[in-house]
Amino acid sequence: MGAINKRIDQAGQNDRRCIWEKAGVVRKKYCGIDYKCHECRFDMVMRRAAHENLMAKESGSIPPGKKGKIVLWKERLRSKPITKRPCIHHMKERIEFRACTNEYRCPSCDFDQYFHDQFSVHAVVNPVDVLGVKGFKIPQGYYFHRGHTWAKIEEGSSVIVGIDDFALSLMGPLDRIETPLMGKVTEQGRPDISVARGINRAHLLSPVSGIITAINPFLREEGNIANKAPYSEGWVMRVESDSLRQDLKQLMINTETGEYIDGQVEQLYKVIEETGGPLAADGGYLGKDIFGGMPELGWERLVSTFL
Repeated sequence: MGAINKRIDQAGQNDRRCIWEKAGVVRKKYCGIDYKCHECRFDMVMRRAAHENLMAKESGSIPPGKKGKIVLWKERLRSKPITKRPCIHHMKERIEFRACTNEYRCPSCDFDQYFHDQFSVHAVVNPVDVLGVKGFKIPQGYYFHRGHTWAKIEEGSSVIVGIDDFALSLMGPLDRIETPLMGKVTEQGRPDISVARGINRAHLLSPVSGIITAINPFLREEGNIANKAPYSEGWVMRVESDSLRQDLKQLMINTETGEYIDGQVEQLYKVIEETGGPLAADGGYLGKDIFGGMPELGWERLVSTFL
């Protein structure tokens, strides 16, 4: 574990060797985007070329030239002995050497899930740019659904999902947060996240579609972990998405999210004033337990209006 944290602390440096070079598919290529392969045009081009070559070979033809020798980096490494198959997290310089014993099928790898549990929490706990909107936090680089859930891309098509600061402040400390079980499918816009506070219940919409590969087990007994750390330890589930690019088009990011939350706060002010009269113009914030502070607003009304 110490080796993992040590390597994670060193992440973020540029000019490392690309994994396509480390696998021996290309002679020389350096990564300048901290191994965010899902954002890399070179990775996209190489995958496309490898797929075209595979299709050509299956049809009985041999692609000509250097391009015809391109194969997926995973396939190149699978041809080697297990002791010479480095784990993807070692290739991305986040851990000491560890051999891959799962044929590079990362979504079904116990170590991969364990590593992401450690890495995702560590990464978001480190200082990040946070936009403050009238007392609510919006970390930059996170994608937000209008139903007040968020998605943070990890590796490839793996996404961490959680509930945003506004929704958690609206509902106050939660007793329990639940999702469908690992291996089940979640769909963007479907109410797959269930929360409870006392006798009160609510469902929030999943921001992405895909297969659930991990859930945060602590939230079943201590839902308020999410209230305390909505963008780190309070993550809800991890999803392996096969429609990520399309899903992201339906989500908000950075300033767009800020403008949306600003509008939601203004709407909340109106709801509060309709119930309790004009608010004092003292520039104060609403706090982290809006329902608990003003139960007369009504749980069902708040949920149906904002979630």
